[in-house]
Amino acid sequence: MDEQDETVKAINELAAEVKKLNTQRFFAAHNSWLGLAFFNLVRGLMFGLGSFLGATILVYILIQLLGRIDFIPILGDWAQQIANIIQSE
Repeated sequence: MDEQDETVKAINELAAEVKKLNTQRFFAAHNSWLGLAFFNLVRGLMFGLGSFLGATILVYILIQLLGRIDFIPILGDWAQQIANIIQSE
Protein backbone atom coordinates (compact mmCIF):
# COMPACT_ATOMS: atom_id res chain seq x y z
CA MET A 1 0.00 0.00 0.00
CA ASP A 2 2.87 2.40 0.70
CA GLU A 3 4.19 2.11 -2.86
CA GLN A 4 0.70 2.69 -4.24
CA ASP A 5 0.30 5.82 -2.10
CA GLU A 6 3.59 7.19 -3.41
CA THR A 7 2.48 6.50 -6.98
CA VAL A 8 -0.83 8.30 -6.43
CA LYS A 9 1.01 11.23 -4.82
CA ALA A 10 3.46 11.42 -7.76
CA ILE A 11 0.58 11.35 -10.26
CA ASN A 12 -1.25 14.11 -8.40
CA GLU A 13 1.91 16.26 -8.33
CA LEU A 14 2.43 15.63 -12.03
CA ALA A 15 -1.17 16.60 -12.78
CA ALA A 16 -0.73 19.83 -10.82
CA GLU A 17 2.44 20.68 -12.78
CA VAL A 18 0.75 19.96 -16.12
CA LYS A 19 -2.19 22.16 -15.11
CA LYS A 20 0.21 24.97 -14.17
CA LEU A 21 2.08 24.53 -17.47
CA ASN A 22 -1.13 24.67 -19.53
CA THR A 23 -2.05 28.04 -18.04
CA GLN A 24 1.10 29.71 -19.38
CA ARG A 25 0.62 32.10 -22.27
CA PHE A 26 2.94 30.22 -24.65
CA PHE A 27 0.84 27.08 -24.49
CA ALA A 28 -2.44 29.00 -24.45
CA ALA A 29 -1.53 30.57 -27.81
CA HIS A 30 -0.98 27.11 -29.28
CA ASN A 31 -4.36 25.74 -28.22
CA SER A 32 -6.09 27.13 -31.29
CA TRP A 33 -5.21 26.49 -34.92
CA LEU A 34 -5.29 30.21 -35.70
CA GLY A 35 -2.95 31.07 -32.82
CA LEU A 36 -0.51 28.38 -33.90
CA ALA A 37 -0.59 29.56 -37.53
CA PHE A 38 -0.01 33.19 -36.50
CA PHE A 39 2.86 32.23 -34.21
CA ASN A 40 4.56 30.21 -36.94
CA LEU A 41 4.04 33.01 -39.48
CA VAL A 42 5.68 35.57 -37.23
CA ARG A 43 8.47 33.15 -36.35
CA GLY A 44 9.14 32.47 -40.04
CA LEU A 45 9.20 36.17 -40.88
CA MET A 46 11.65 36.90 -38.07
CA PHE A 47 13.86 33.97 -39.08
CA GLY A 48 13.93 35.19 -42.68
CA LEU A 49 14.69 38.77 -41.65
CA GLY A 50 17.44 37.67 -39.29
CA SER A 51 18.99 35.44 -41.94
CA PHE A 52 18.93 38.25 -44.49
CA LEU A 53 20.46 40.80 -42.14
CA GLY A 54 23.08 38.37 -40.88
CA ALA A 55 24.13 37.38 -44.40
CA THR A 56 24.25 41.04 -45.48
CA ILE A 57 26.51 42.00 -42.59
CA LEU A 58 28.73 38.96 -43.12
CA VAL A 59 29.15 39.69 -46.85
CA TYR A 60 29.87 43.36 -46.11
CA ILE A 61 32.60 42.46 -43.61
CA LEU A 62 34.07 39.89 -45.98
CA ILE A 63 34.19 42.39 -48.85
CA GLN A 64 35.78 45.02 -46.62
CA LEU A 65 38.46 42.56 -45.56
CA LEU A 66 39.11 41.42 -49.12
CA GLY A 67 39.32 45.05 -50.25
CA ARG A 68 42.26 45.58 -47.91
CA ILE A 69 44.30 42.76 -49.43
CA ASP A 70 47.12 44.42 -51.37
CA PHE A 71 49.35 41.44 -52.06
CA ILE A 72 46.81 39.89 -54.47
CA PRO A 73 46.25 42.76 -56.93
CA ILE A 74 43.39 41.27 -58.97
CA LEU A 75 41.40 40.09 -55.95
CA GLY A 76 42.05 43.28 -54.00
CA ASP A 77 40.96 45.54 -56.89
CA TRP A 78 37.84 43.47 -57.52
CA ALA A 79 36.83 43.54 -53.85
CA GLN A 80 37.53 47.27 -53.66
CA GLN A 81 35.26 47.90 -56.66
CA ILE A 82 32.46 45.94 -55.00
CA ALA A 83 33.00 47.85 -51.73
CA ASN A 84 32.84 51.16 -53.59
CA ILE A 85 29.59 50.16 -55.31
CA ILE A 86 28.04 49.14 -51.99
CA GLN A 87 29.13 52.35 -50.26
CA SER A 88 27.90 54.58 -53.10
CA GLU A 89 24.34 53.22 -52.86
